[in-house]
Parts: sequence; structure tokens; C-alpha cells
Amino acid sequence: MRQVILYVGEDGYWVAECPSLPGCISQGKTKEEAIANIREAIQGYISALQEDGLPVPEERFEALLVAV
Repeated sequence: MRQVILYVGEDGYWVAECPSLPGCISQGKTKEEAIANIREAIQGYISALQEDGLPVPEERFEALLVAV
């Protein structure tokens, strides 16, 4: 299980990032598409690390909402 940050980019597409996997970013025209795309990107990222015999980073990200 991985935490993902979702936000609308400057081009209007939804951007999805997985902070615990550096550089693991995807996007989609809709929020649902972005989620499906980041799920696939996470699976590919982890598979590539495992194939190369590299350690898979643990999930250590903690989300917090701050009211300003």
C-alpha cells in the first residue's frame, strides 16, 4: 500500500505522485484515470527495482492537512 498525492496541474490534467518512490509520477485527464495510471506506475517501479535486485523503499510518508 502506498500513499499518493493528487492535484490538478497547470494544464488541467490530474497529477499523481507517490512520495515514497522518488520520481514515481503519473497523470490523467480525470482523477480516476490518474489513479489508475499511478497504480500501474507504482507496480512497474517496484517490479523494476526487484528485477535489478535493489531494495524497495518502505512507505514512510505521513500526510497532514494544515488549516491556514
